[in-house]
Amino acid sequence: MKARIALAACALVALAATATTAVAHGPESGATSLPALKDTVRGGDARNVILLIGDGMGVTHIDAARLRYAGAAGRLAMQTMPGFGSVRTYAVVEGTSRVEPVTDSASAGVAWASGVKTYNAAIGEDALGKVVPTFMEQAKQRGMRTGNVSTAEITDATPAVQFSHVAKRGCQGPDFTADACKPGEAPIAEQIARNNVADVILGGGLARFEPDDADAMAKNGYTVAGSFGNPTLDVQTAASQKLATRDDLSALNGSNRRVIALFNRGNMTVETAKADAANASSPVVKEPNLAQMTSKAIELLAASDGARKHGFFLQIEGALIDKRSHANDANQTLGEMKAFDDAVKAALDYARKDGNTLVIVTADHECAGFNIIAKGSFANSEATAPPANADSGNVTNSSKPVRAGGKLDVTRSTGPINGSGSASSGNFAPATFRTLDDPAGVVDGSPDASLWLTYLSGNHTGANVNIYAYGPGSARFDEEIDNTDIYYRMRNSTRSFG
Repeated sequence: MKARIALAACALVALAATATTAVAHGPESGATSLPALKDTVRGGDARNVILLIGDGMGVTHIDAARLRYAGAAGRLAMQTMPGFGSVRTYAVVEGTSRVEPVTDSASAGVAWASGVKTYNAAIGEDALGKVVPTFMEQAKQRGMRTGNVSTAEITDATPAVQFSHVAKRGCQGPDFTADACKPGEAPIAEQIARNNVADVILGGGLARFEPDDADAMAKNGYTVAGSFGNPTLDVQTAASQKLATRDDLSALNGSNRRVIALFNRGNMTVETAKADAANASSPVVKEPNLAQMTSKAIELLAASDGARKHGFFLQIEGALIDKRSHANDANQTLGEMKAFDDAVKAALDYARKDGNTLVIVTADHECAGFNIIAKGSFANSEATAPPANADSGNVTNSSKPVRAGGKLDVTRSTGPINGSGSASSGNFAPATFRTLDDPAGVVDGSPDASLWLTYLSGNHTGANVNIYAYGPGSARFDEEIDNTDIYYRMRNSTRSFG
């Protein structure tokens, strides 16, 4: 046992006391246009809370996925939820209260997990470096069952904010350096393995864990799917560790009160890559999707007497929306949006039957300035000159901008990037996709496809994000709120916090 583990354990005890080549896939055949949900119970308190985070999911991400998979007049599952509002996402500068307009996933996560603004990269700490309790830790102390699910490494920022505390999000494990971790600070993986905060843990990130982590979890009553490695080795490898699989997930049942199942050594595989896997025995096709992990996590959490009495809290992250948006990969971004919305539907299906579950869907931030542009357009970055304004002398600057000659710079663009030009890193052209409203025969990558998408950058933006809610307490989210308000409104909506 490493010395830093003991130091972290003491801190946690004290606390308890107080994110290619695009392909021409059409919309999935199972996509449907969903009617709005009827929700007669919008006030009061919920026994259970399910919080779903679409990492990097801005308004355009939602609109583009709706057009592709449900059609212009259709709805995604999240858009059927009666509660609807908007979330401000800014962070603050470390050591101050000065506003940082663009957040990262860590500071945004601390906001909804602990109700405080903090600096980018902080996990479970405020802007002054003070450890702050999380909603999941507090739910656990109140007898609630708890779960954390992500398509990222489970040590990554969004899942980590609910059950760990480090000054820098890079302090994940198994190795640590002075640049990544403060002296005496245990990596996130070691904290997760020993603090008993989450009863059900599903996601990626097996390479962050070591055999002594599995031993610690087994002693605390966890079923450890797969293997964390060979204790005789100093460094664990893909050969020494064994990934959990979709079959392992299916085999879990209510007798498994505590579970950790990690399905990839890093982030989980994007859905389009699973669909395109040539070998049916490939490890990637053995990974569950987010909807399957969501359904199983709910099943495991709801099965216990503790959940029937005190309820459960489950956080679910669709992480790869963000990671593929960073890469300006519109095709895989859309695929991850569909996978996330399928998980939302799984949560809503349970909530409708249960009647005592609050479901909240939101994002930590928008990623990459995703935009829907007019068919036949090209992005400003492709133009030989930036757009001129026909009325630039008008201080209101309210006239329609026009292109200078309307000319494409062929050195910067060869066409739609999910077509023949997709392999070029210097290709700034839009990606085009068919939608449910397009005529038969229209394919992705074609100029005839009606959905034209482009990105502004490869990084986060400071835009507001949507928030949706269903079930008891959902009316509390029907307005523009700050991301810190999510924490307080979850508390005010949960019976065990009453």
